[in-house]
Amino acid sequence: MQNISEEKCKLVEELGLNFEEKHNLPPLAGRIYAFMILSNVEGHSFEDIIEITCASKSSVSTNLNLLVQLKFIEYFTKTGDRKRYFRTTKNYLRITLEEYLESIEKELNLVKKVNSFNKEHNPEKFKKNKNLGLIFQEYLTTQKENLETTIKKMIAFNNEFDQL
Repeated sequence: MQNISEEKCKLVEELGLNFEEKHNLPPLAGRIYAFMILSNVEGHSFEDIIEITCASKSSVSTNLNLLVQLKFIEYFTKTGDRKRYFRTTKNYLRITLEEYLESIEKELNLVKKVNSFNKEHNPEKFKKNKNLGLIFQEYLTTQKENLETTIKKMIAFNNEFDQL
């Protein structure tokens, strides 16, 4: 990556690898997204991103389209300028937490069903493993409540910020 400090370049690589692994992104998409998170500029043009990443137009275009489709980034235009500029979406962190909440809710429902089934149909197993199943159910319930609280805080923060 051109014109980036060594410290920022290392962090872009580290974040990019994390996004690759966590969100199953291609390497270039992970690095583009990481760069945008660390950028102090409100939006980068397509040409800027090509220059920064030293990647081909088609590769950058494909990865930008993927990031837009996944709602990691968005594009906007500036008055009098025909170029599209790309930036991270404002609500990405909230969207990520909402997706995680949905996953936790599904898992919690399954754990409740397993606990209920074992209690009724496998009483010996339930007695033996009761505490483990209930401990895990309690953990998931706490995670769900924590996520709901955090999402509400984020919504309140965004509403406050939007009124400024």
